[in-house]
Amino acid sequence: MAFGNLSDLLLLGRESDLRSERGVSCDGELPASSEPGLIERAVKARAALGDRAMILGHHYQRDEVISFADITGDSFKLAQAAASNPEAELIIFCGVHFMAESADILTSQTQKVILPDLAAGCSMADMAGAQQVAEAWAYFQKLGIATRTIPITYMNSTAAIKSFTGENGGAVCTSSNAQRAMRWALERGEKIFFLPDQHLGRNTAILHLGLTADDCVVWNPWKPQGGLTDQELLDAKVILWRGHCSVHGRFTRQNVDEVRAKLAGVQVLVHPECKNEVVMAADVVGSTETIIKTVSDSPAGSKWAIGTELNLVQRLARSNPDKEIVFLDKTVCYCSTMNRIDLPHLVWAMENLAAGRLLNQITVEERTANFARVALERMLALP
Repeated sequence: MAFGNLSDLLLLGRESDLRSERGVSCDGELPASSEPGLIERAVKARAALGDRAMILGHHYQRDEVISFADITGDSFKLAQAAASNPEAELIIFCGVHFMAESADILTSQTQKVILPDLAAGCSMADMAGAQQVAEAWAYFQKLGIATRTIPITYMNSTAAIKSFTGENGGAVCTSSNAQRAMRWALERGEKIFFLPDQHLGRNTAILHLGLTADDCVVWNPWKPQGGLTDQELLDAKVILWRGHCSVHGRFTRQNVDEVRAKLAGVQVLVHPECKNEVVMAADVVGSTETIIKTVSDSPAGSKWAIGTELNLVQRLARSNPDKEIVFLDKTVCYCSTMNRIDLPHLVWAMENLAAGRLLNQITVEERTANFARVALERMLALP
């Protein structure tokens, strides 16, 4: 099994207990579970589920959860994995709500997607409400630009926003293929309506499409007319939704300058969800998968300051002991909603499922799912 043998997991538990006795360290170690038999219960429940279940673990999950994952990856890779394994009746998605929605959209009707903690949401996805987006689009129609505007929505969005995108001629993108998706959009229209992460949209436009910051405007749903004049909307090439990632939005240019001053020869590697000032000062910019590959393929002795979620940075440091890897921000920052999926919630879900009790199933309404699938399929068809 992907989660290793029982002795390895028990050792992990004892090491966690020792760390807990010493207290949580300044580098962000999490305390151990108060239930000493939790790992044994997890192993037993996982064995009882057998091939009926597949556990998917996002890169930002805690190690205690990742140790039980059959597949790890980013949100779209995991949703694809679920769809590619129709024999798995139960998909236990260790991630956040929008990821589980995407898995439900792409899997068959006989498969059931389970989110161990329904409170595991995404602040970025929540920044773009369906009604707010509909109101913005209605204004674009009134201004006469909707027919010339192609919506592109980031994977980190609700099913409702993906559905809006599919219904209005647009496509979904990931941080890996945002450039291709935005080029595709400009081949079909004059403007892009990019949802919900303003930073990914702006960085892609500037770094890869030859556009400038002046070509981009930000639609603020909390202000009349998005806080923009009609002329600003008419002139813009990219209309960015006012959303951001609460983790990646923390990194600053000051962080970059400080780490360069403290660690000679360090290379700064950041996710494109970071602010433009951070991206422009970095050495390498890339998706989660790109970050992992860049560090893994780098020579021994190389030094990296990484601007992404802390669980992943710590895991990269442990798996690359021949390199010096530090967190770009001097303060600890986990994704708080992603971390809601912990070992107690995973064990609770597995034990109930093993006992025949279906719980925390994520389902997407049929019409919403259909148009969201259209947007996802357009992404898959990108050249």
